[in-house]
Amino acid sequence: MLIKKLFLVMIFCGSMTINGQTDSSFVETDLSINEMTDGTLTTPASGTSENLVIFIQGSGPTDRNGNQPMMKNDGIKKIARELAAAGIASFRFDKRIFKMQQLQMKEKDLRFEDFVKDVVDIETYFRKEAIFKHIILAGHSEGSLIGMLAAKDHADAFISLAGAGEPIDNIVVAQINMQAPPLAENARVAFDDMKENGQTSQYNPMLSAIFRPSVQPFMNSWMKYDPSEEIAKLDIPMLIINGSKDIQVTEEQAEMLAEAATEAELEIIDGMNHIFRNIESEDRLVNTKSYNEPLQPLHPELVPVLTEFVKSLE
Repeated sequence: MLIKKLFLVMIFCGSMTINGQTDSSFVETDLSINEMTDGTLTTPASGTSENLVIFIQGSGPTDRNGNQPMMKNDGIKKIARELAAAGIASFRFDKRIFKMQQLQMKEKDLRFEDFVKDVVDIETYFRKEAIFKHIILAGHSEGSLIGMLAAKDHADAFISLAGAGEPIDNIVVAQINMQAPPLAENARVAFDDMKENGQTSQYNPMLSAIFRPSVQPFMNSWMKYDPSEEIAKLDIPMLIINGSKDIQVTEEQAEMLAEAATEAELEIIDGMNHIFRNIESEDRLVNTKSYNEPLQPLHPELVPVLTEFVKSLE
């Protein structure tokens, strides 16, 4: 039992460095859950925690810290370490996309349910270790829907961070309409064709990142889920968070989720954007620039909201 041994060391050694990652408020160790999932366990340096938050990343090749090859903001890493300072443990992990590249697995074989399985495997791992009293799933963006599906019969609570309230095809069409309106109608036609026929060739080459043949099976498996329907099935404590300056997932999406899950808490954080930073400007470029500014602090209201919710479970 690796985790149990780790906690015994921590109890007697305080803030001892593990894998070279520590300061006065947290201790980190890298864990391999299985062949597809590697991640980092962050715990309070002062002792154990009753609660474990499992962070689920957003879309694309996103690593455990919330970063992509062309985007480094360390958003999830910052949250994990600030939660540890508040006495809450967490686990964050690299999406299986990275392992698929290493194992030379094909993109056409990926399904949305694979991401759900990875989270269930993580939950099962920590349940067997029997260290934490409560396991909370916290899904960011795409990870919100993954978390809803994985939470059933497995999690003690669920947190949606900038999660959509309607199927992904609707979200993508709306996002395209904001940035390139002439392409939005074509995207709608392509999605409808996929729904009816299982595949499509009716897309503008400029939309190939979404509709290329190798990714269509994954998109088909994703858009069959309606987040508002899925969150309504959960009978556990829930917290829905969105930022008023999120230009990817609007606060209206969070309100859709809250309407479906009537017992959930809803927090719209004024000025917070999609990667948890405080944005005062209305300039879209200022907002997106923060996606590559890892030194910029988190929005000051985010971690207190998370901490209050998690500790209310005790």
